[in-house]
Amino acid sequence: MKIPLPIPPSRRAPLAALAGLAALAACAAPHPPPPAEPPQVAPPAPTPAQAATPAPRFDQIPRLDFNRIAVELDLPLFWISDRNGSGAVDPDEVSALWYHTPAPAWVAAGAFTPAFTSAYAAMSKVKAEGHVRAGLDEAEARRRDAVLAELAAGRPSLLRSDFRGAPAEDRAIVGHLLKVAELIEQIHAKQLGSAGMADKIPPDDPASRALFWRNQGPWCQQPKTRSDPNCSALPDRPPHITGVYPARLQQDKKFCAALEARPDQQALLSPFSVVVEERGALKAVPYSEAYKPEMEAVSRELKAAAEAIQSPNEAAFKAYLLAASQAFLDNRWELADEPWAKMNAENSAWYLRVGPDETYWEPCSRKAGFHVSFARINQESLTWQQKLDPVKSDMEAAFANLAGAPYKTRKVAFHLPDFIDIVLNAGESRAATGGTAGQSLPNWGPVATEGRGRTVAMVNLLQDDDSRAALREAASSLLCKTTMESVSLERPVATLGTVLHEASHNLGPARGYKVRGKTDEELFGGPLAAMLEELKAQNGALFFPGWLAQKGVLDPALARMSEVRDVIWAFGQVGQGMYTAGGEARPYGQLAAIQLGSLLDAGALGFYRGETAANGADKGCFAIQADKMPAAAEALAKTVLGIMARGDKAGALRLRETYVDKAGAWKALRGVIEERMQRMPLGSVVYAIEL
Repeated sequence: MKIPLPIPPSRRAPLAALAGLAALAACAAPHPPPPAEPPQVAPPAPTPAQAATPAPRFDQIPRLDFNRIAVELDLPLFWISDRNGSGAVDPDEVSALWYHTPAPAWVAAGAFTPAFTSAYAAMSKVKAEGHVRAGLDEAEARRRDAVLAELAAGRPSLLRSDFRGAPAEDRAIVGHLLKVAELIEQIHAKQLGSAGMADKIPPDDPASRALFWRNQGPWCQQPKTRSDPNCSALPDRPPHITGVYPARLQQDKKFCAALEARPDQQALLSPFSVVVEERGALKAVPYSEAYKPEMEAVSRELKAAAEAIQSPNEAAFKAYLLAASQAFLDNRWELADEPWAKMNAENSAWYLRVGPDETYWEPCSRKAGFHVSFARINQESLTWQQKLDPVKSDMEAAFANLAGAPYKTRKVAFHLPDFIDIVLNAGESRAATGGTAGQSLPNWGPVATEGRGRTVAMVNLLQDDDSRAALREAASSLLCKTTMESVSLERPVATLGTVLHEASHNLGPARGYKVRGKTDEELFGGPLAAMLEELKAQNGALFFPGWLAQKGVLDPALARMSEVRDVIWAFGQVGQGMYTAGGEARPYGQLAAIQLGSLLDAGALGFYRGETAANGADKGCFAIQADKMPAAAEALAKTVLGIMARGDKAGALRLRETYVDKAGAWKALRGVIEERMQRMPLGSVVYAIEL
């Protein structure tokens, strides 16, 4: 289970069209005739500095445009910052990206290479003239323009990790795990149904290659383009047919409900299998068989990474690598969960989760998607653990009291979040835009049901200056001036909400809780169960700051700032819409709509039509009534926890109907939120790993 950040693939993309800048031949001028008499004074010989040709100045493209056009030309290149304020990109300001094609050397011996010069010339041409459309028919031109619009909705946000000075052991580990990430991308492409499709992208269409890489398939995902029939990385615009169910079944939009109604639904919808059809009959095939070549290759790389570890203080990490290596062969992921759960901020400098976990990516929300989350431990987490560890049993009791019968307080043994600095996300963890702020795993098995899971907060995603500036601009278009004055986008405030969200996943009715012998997925259906679980957790992020402040654990001022930050998070999720282009529920968008709608009804949030927003431009703005927020958060928590405790599907459907589907004033206000939030390009995380 995870919380997304707010506003938040067969791969080939050679640089042949850009590489190889032609060398200009210097033509020697004819020698003049000898002078009639020797010159009186010989001119001084030029010094080496005078003789040297001045380096070209790459100042034709502003930095944000540089990074945007680099994406459109499918270049693994990023301008980090204009460190010296020169307005020109310099060799020490660029980074090569981890990408679907190896990046050329952009810099050598402190100077730009011909590959960079060629790329910059191509980018300058696009900046001046736009992308070439000559020779394309009208339909293809519309498709390519829609692709550019999809890409423009994401702003590259860099995560850079430099291991060049690290010990040989660390570099070996990273090298093997980069190979694992590439293999996981291949497995997840098969799950998504996009494997092999990239070969159909026209050779002269780098923007479509970039879209395919970013979205892990040809399908557009951004709110303004995902329903556009022209928007696709492929000219034949294929429908989205996931690879974990037979294509024939997916012709019926209600195929998930049909599978859930079958007597063999537990086998078919088991999280670690693919549903296939043989001679008209459906059966579940374990992942270890369905993706056998890739799974075996991942297993070998994980084992090699483990063998590279010689440090005694990384014994816990080595044990997990070996267990995960075996799980890729036998599909017994619960055995790998045991050593994984024993890792923490005190016994390893690394964080790794590799395998199948989350289910939100597919229409039935039942099949676990393969991913890699690879990071370094950030020791700041120990401070939060010391604050919250003593009260987590009290937090469980508070949720149990709100849930009511038949739920009873449990003994909770989960770890409070470790803070991690992501090196690389791949597969299901690699979002096209936005990202995962926190995650609680595993979702199944004894470690999950016994409350021994592990929770992490990914504290370095979308923390760059560009991302914070964009989020502040979006928030100021929606919040009234007085509320905007209390906004803090600094990392500690955002992190508090993530910590409490992930802790709340382990509290109250959680994975393994049953009503009348049925799990939440059996009672509510996969998509509704997923939305309720995330709503419970996010409402915990809103409820617990005030609760902890009352207990003296948190500074009340920090609690108030966290509440405002969570409202902004909800704006971001509502801004992405309630449903995907295929009609599947967006769990975070829906839970945010329920949360904000409930706060409006309770008077903790108000919309003032006659007042100008904090940006001084937009008419109509939201203001938070801080004194009403604790009671409103508690009331919603009681409603949601009660629904989950009782297995009350009718109550869950009423909640969704009231705040998600029903026409009226709140739905109209959501339109205001969507319009203003969608002005802001979402952060699209890109990775640079230097070895």
